[in-house]
Amino acid sequence: MCGGFVIAYTAAKIEPATPRGRQFVYHLAYNLGRISSYALIGALFGFLGGILLISPLTQGILYLAVGIFMVLMGFSLLGNLKFLNSIEVSLTRYSFFKRLFSKLIHSKSMPSFFFLGMLNGFLPCGLVYFFAASAAATASPFWGAVVMIIFGLSTVPVMLGLGTVAGFLKSSRFRTVMIKLASVVIVLYGIYIVYKGYWFIFDPAASIHTCH
Repeated sequence: MCGGFVIAYTAAKIEPATPRGRQFVYHLAYNLGRISSYALIGALFGFLGGILLISPLTQGILYLAVGIFMVLMGFSLLGNLKFLNSIEVSLTRYSFFKRLFSKLIHSKSMPSFFFLGMLNGFLPCGLVYFFAASAAATASPFWGAVVMIIFGLSTVPVMLGLGTVAGFLKSSRFRTVMIKLASVVIVLYGIYIVYKGYWFIFDPAASIHTCH
């Protein structure tokens, strides 16, 4: 969905004759909007986590759940499971989304790129779900926002690249390599989160030194 957004606004909002520097600024504004949404989501989930996670046990259980789901998500990206497709729900069929998207996609002002990025950031996405759960596990609005900002920043190079060299990034061989690499990283991160959850449940005191 994120890739589709980039291709759509690049075709509709940026003229081919637009100087490269200005194109880069447009893409940067879009990504800043997307990361801003992630930061808000992270702060909200971190706040909720602070209310709900009243013990190391509940925190550990959440980490275990997030870690297992991330491992499943990694295998889903490899095409071995239909896990991501089953949990992602699209808002694009709703009229309010269509109206807002249409307004932003037809505007060529600088703020429209930023707000289009924010709109993208709030759309349901498997990756966002899991990092939001990680943000909740921090039990802190600040650190929840930090988790989501790091997630957003990690996607910026690919998203900028997709906007500036879309033809290269759309090549099937490159996409296959990148998807496999992302899948491995997600699986490894999921295993780390499971490990973190294990220590929160079975040795809360050690988890402070081991996992932070």
